[in-house]
Amino acid sequence: MYQYSYADQKLVDERVAQFRDQTQRFLAGELPEEQFLPLRLQNGLYVQRHAPMLRIAIPYGLMSSNQLRTLAEIARDYDRGYGHFTTRTNLQLNWVKLEEVPDILAKLATNQMHAIQTSGNCIRNTTTDPYSGIHADEIADPRPYCEIIRQWSTFHPEFAFLPRKFKIAVIGTKADRAATQVHDIGLHLVERDGEIGFEVLVGGGLGRTPIIGKVINEFLPRRHLLSYLDAILRVYNLEGRRDNKYKARIKILVESLGKEVFAQKVDEEWQSLKDGDLTLSDAHFEKAQSYFTTPNYEQIDALSAQEVLQGYLSDEAFKNWYEHNTVAHKVNGYRAVVISLKAGVVDGEYVPAGDVTDAQMFALADLADEYSLGEIRATHHQNLVLGDVKITDLYALWQKLVDLKLARANIGTLTDMIVCPGFDYCALANATTHNIAESIEKQFTDLDYLYDLGDIRLNMSGCMNACAHHHVGDIGILGVDKKGEHWYQISLGGNSGENAKLGQILGRAVAADEVAQTIATIVDVYKNERIESDEHIETFAQAVERLGIAPFKAAVYS
Repeated sequence: MYQYSYADQKLVDERVAQFRDQTQRFLAGELPEEQFLPLRLQNGLYVQRHAPMLRIAIPYGLMSSNQLRTLAEIARDYDRGYGHFTTRTNLQLNWVKLEEVPDILAKLATNQMHAIQTSGNCIRNTTTDPYSGIHADEIADPRPYCEIIRQWSTFHPEFAFLPRKFKIAVIGTKADRAATQVHDIGLHLVERDGEIGFEVLVGGGLGRTPIIGKVINEFLPRRHLLSYLDAILRVYNLEGRRDNKYKARIKILVESLGKEVFAQKVDEEWQSLKDGDLTLSDAHFEKAQSYFTTPNYEQIDALSAQEVLQGYLSDEAFKNWYEHNTVAHKVNGYRAVVISLKAGVVDGEYVPAGDVTDAQMFALADLADEYSLGEIRATHHQNLVLGDVKITDLYALWQKLVDLKLARANIGTLTDMIVCPGFDYCALANATTHNIAESIEKQFTDLDYLYDLGDIRLNMSGCMNACAHHHVGDIGILGVDKKGEHWYQISLGGNSGENAKLGQILGRAVAADEVAQTIATIVDVYKNERIESDEHIETFAQAVERLGIAPFKAAVYS
């Protein structure tokens, strides 16, 4: 993985010293709130409903075991003993003290981490597929390109004060596990006549005005990556609206101009950049790729490993976990392991989606060292991944995850929910989410029933900012405020994958105590109406596509 250079370390250390001085002056009353606001946002610090919240950057979701230990130490020493992983693969701390934030940033810097550009109107953390570099279907590993973008975008003087926040995602497979089509820019690695390049999508985004991104360049040679991105950002910076924050995202500009006109403006801007200083050479790519070298995998006898695995699969609980929480690896004898951070109700207490305790983080760091070459990945779905686990180690790893209460075999099921913190924490939220997620968990406790339902993506946001991507869930839930009461709007048929689309609103919002039963009614319609044969069972997404929302609406509101 990427290691800081001297310049990187110096830059981050200087930022820590700057923010320490700014914070001290603010606390002493020497720096007004309106001047401190943009400074704290540049360092990932928000003021939430009850306390400051610090968002820590995890570039393209990749951490070393030592970095995870650093996060655990910070959660233990400066927060309430846990952290929250987000859909941008960052970690949020919800209970930090303002006066201690400079100390937190200093500790992060000692292990090559920071909170720079995790908030504010700038280019945010670039995200990618959690299986980057280990999936057999990749055209190329997208992580080196994410790193090139990270270096280009960090402290970019032109793009520090954009009209609104800006998000980029990169993938190297046809399967889209990074929701690229609902990003400001989505980059798909493609190959043409033996040359690597990018299909470029622009203008995706959710929130108040959800829009699927549009292809403006079907093949951009990779050497032009930065100059073309620069051109897009320049057009946006010059023509994006600044008079209305709800119309300031690039998606509104692309919609208002039209895809063709926007693409033409980018091309015109690009002409003066395309063969200049931003042009990338083979040496640039070789250097970036050197940060992500292929590990020295062991030569494993696949037949022998499968025989060992078959013996373990007689344990039904392990078999369920293996089938749902592990993923094929490009190297024979290895699997990727998905660690569910959707524990549900544990010992009578609901554990919010994406939350992990300091003790669990310490233990996971040790497991990463023991079983997965010292690396761990955060996912868009608020889970974690150990990417390089030998098949023969899976059972021992699973047993240790069971002890940590991190072995729930529910990846891809209805309870693998993406959930934002909602009204309990966020100052922007209109409604609570954790109580609704808990009620859904209690409604769907039978794993066999969940497995029979198959893949269903349920996403729930506490407000229309859509931090949990409710628009693109198979089932989306949006919290709304009705005269001080929390109600919940349901949508069906969304998708954030390669065939991305927005869900349709089912009907009027339902009361908090009706949400879980409403979801149960929806899945009952699916079970009753799906087409089944010996070879195939129609998925929830396929059934909604075929049936439309009418039968679901009739069942819910009859």
